[in-house]
Amino acid sequence: PVSAGMNGSAIENFSCVIYNISLMNCTWQAGKDAPGDTQYFLYWQNSRYDDEMECELYIKDENGRNTGCRFQNVRIETEKDYFLVNGSSKDSLIQFYDEYIQLYKIEILTPPLNVTVNCTRDSAGCIITWQAPLTSHVENVKCFQYEISIQNK
Repeated sequence: PVSAGMNGSAIENFSCVIYNISLMNCTWQAGKDAPGDTQYFLYWQNSRYDDEMECELYIKDENGRNTGCRFQNVRIETEKDYFLVNGSSKDSLIQFYDEYIQLYKIEILTPPLNVTVNCTRDSAGCIITWQAPLTSHVENVKCFQYEISIQNK
């Protein structure tokens, strides 16, 4: 739907990232033409069967305006999740911003676990082993690709 409200009042530069398996940060900037009293509110729908839920822990700027949100216990379950940021002002109608995001594309993976290096004195070289990183959604460890950078000191 077309968002009613004053042009330039919707948020800009909306971005989310998932880290430490189940934490998600979303951030945005106030619309460049939004009135000074504009406050923004983020809603997230984790799946089409869940209700939209409002942010529980807003990140605020120095003027007390919501410019981000922290989510805990995030689960990557569906193909796409829905995000909506609307705003309110006593001066004018504020345009909303919405976006569908594939959460697996915004996850920062933890490092591989239990990295070990065993080197022999003969020319057999070294054996490096590790376990797959922890993640909220990858069930098949064959999905991971690794790159080893060896630097001689």
